[in-house]
Amino acid sequence: MEQNRQNDPIKSPEIQEMILSNRIGQISAELAKRLNIAPERALELFYASQTCADLHDKSTGLYLYGNLYVADEFMREKEY
Repeated sequence: MEQNRQNDPIKSPEIQEMILSNRIGQISAELAKRLNIAPERALELFYASQTCADLHDKSTGLYLYGNLYVADEFMREKEY
């Protein structure tokens, strides 16, 4: 059983990066809707944010939350 977990291709860094990239795209699309801006601009703003840095930092645990929650965190960050 432990051997199966170690060989799980989903846990590879490449696959994890692809999953995170997909999530960032979805979060940016949500932000574009909320802010009524182009998706490209939303992506730029998100990548420049502390929320995005926290999403990449496993120690924050933000990666465990859903995309809408992360979008909410970004909106709160921009309020301050």
